[in-house]
Amino acid sequence: MYPSLKNKVSLITGAGAGIGYTLAEALLKAGGKVVLNDISPGLARASAKALDAKYPGRCLPFAGDAGSVAVIDTMLAFTLEEFGTLDFAVANAGLTKFGDFFDFTPEDFQKVLHVNLQGSFFLTQRAAQIMRKHQRGGRVLLMSSVTGIQCFPDLSAYSMTKAALQMMARNLVLALAPYKITINAVAPGATLTERTREEEPDYAGTWSILTPMGRVGTPADVTNTCLFLLSDQASHTTGQTLVVDGGWTAVGRSPKDLEPR
Repeated sequence: MYPSLKNKVSLITGAGAGIGYTLAEALLKAGGKVVLNDISPGLARASAKALDAKYPGRCLPFAGDAGSVAVIDTMLAFTLEEFGTLDFAVANAGLTKFGDFFDFTPEDFQKVLHVNLQGSFFLTQRAAQIMRKHQRGGRVLLMSSVTGIQCFPDLSAYSMTKAALQMMARNLVLALAPYKITINAVAPGATLTERTREEEPDYAGTWSILTPMGRVGTPADVTNTCLFLLSDQASHTTGQTLVVDGGWTAVGRSPKDLEPR
């Protein structure tokens, strides 16, 4: 569908499972090359190995904390050493922390900012420096959330970071457009992944009721939007946030709304 993705080099953080993994697989299937990051060394290796079995020599693991600037620098150096360039940077790693506003701790607040904002900001900065130097243009994707648009109980700190990523995508148009680098955010709604299955056994059932389209989202739904934004077909799309939520932000219902009154 998107021939321009062939031979492009991508770095995707937080890609050991879920949306990041599905996007990595789709980019490899399109003929690209991927450095797959995850904070878990075991998961990074296992996921990259599974993809390498299908697409030999085109998927490499890199384990490390995607919120650490030192890790980001080392990861990008690794990408250049192995693949020679960088075309796409996807700041997919994120940390969700539920908590009552009145009890939320400074330690948890800093953890959320460390990954969601510091990691996304400095991955974008360092990746864009490479793209500017290579003079080939490029794409940056930030993984926001519908909670950055619509309020959700006990997610104040997380929601703040996800809203900030949307403004980051808008603001950095000024810095990146002169170098033919686009930057956009994707805001998934309720999405069925390994993590959300663990959080709630009937996650799919609950969110199928709460989502106007009548089903929970899948990593493939989000990946399809990402592929468009990374492709040449989106070369004039930048500074935007695309919402992939089955219409949830139009109604904004939460699981508490299903409880008997």
